[in-house]
Amino acid sequence: MQLVIIPTFNERSNIARLLCLIYSAVPGIHILVVDDASPDGTGELIEQLQAEKYGDTLFLLKRPGKLGLGTAYIAGFKWALARGYQLIFEMDADFSHNPKYLPHFVTASAQCDVVLGSRYVDGGGVTNWNPLRRLISMGGSIYSRLILNIPFHDLTGGFKCFHRQVLEAIDLDRIQSTGYCFQIEMTYRAYLLGFRIKEVPIVFEERRGGESKMSASIFREALLMVLKLRVRQRLLRQSTVMEPNNLS
Repeated sequence: MQLVIIPTFNERSNIARLLCLIYSAVPGIHILVVDDASPDGTGELIEQLQAEKYGDTLFLLKRPGKLGLGTAYIAGFKWALARGYQLIFEMDADFSHNPKYLPHFVTASAQCDVVLGSRYVDGGGVTNWNPLRRLISMGGSIYSRLILNIPFHDLTGGFKCFHRQVLEAIDLDRIQSTGYCFQIEMTYRAYLLGFRIKEVPIVFEERRGGESKMSASIFREALLMVLKLRVRQRLLRQSTVMEPNNLS
């Protein structure tokens, strides 16, 4: 079984059209919307679409408030694992991630454990971004790649697919990032565990409605968290190397 997880906060203007395109791209797929009590009625619209159109292929996980992207995905991952889903996708609600790429992810997942939708490999790209936005995004991925010493080109993107065994192996309760860095941390942990990761080109499109959730504080958190991830991994390696001496 396959499940797309879509976190939402004030995405009523986008969500109905997005759901229609996802179901058209991958017939039979299930969708979980994780809504953080959107004041614009996103959650109520999902309940209406469940009742009137999509039935038991569309699900809603209500949360009491705006608790962060990372915790939304972790709640969704746990929900998916408890219900036996085998392929679990991450996807934004604002049309920046085009559903047409979902079949490409499904195909790629036959050869790897994690699929990353990548803007920065051949065939990938972005549309309608100013130079500063491009610099911040690409710079964030380059910075993370160098600090963490991992070979992937797009570490900050949120269009992904995980096999369930990856999410089962990652200790989801120990994920510390809540914002922009969440995507970096998930890929980094999967890489350290030895899972096969493949980048698939996508073109990232600027959102069609609503407001961007990106902020300076989220970006600063990501920069600091990348350093923390690297330091934590070094300390873990040092303790592992020292352990035999401690036992002698």
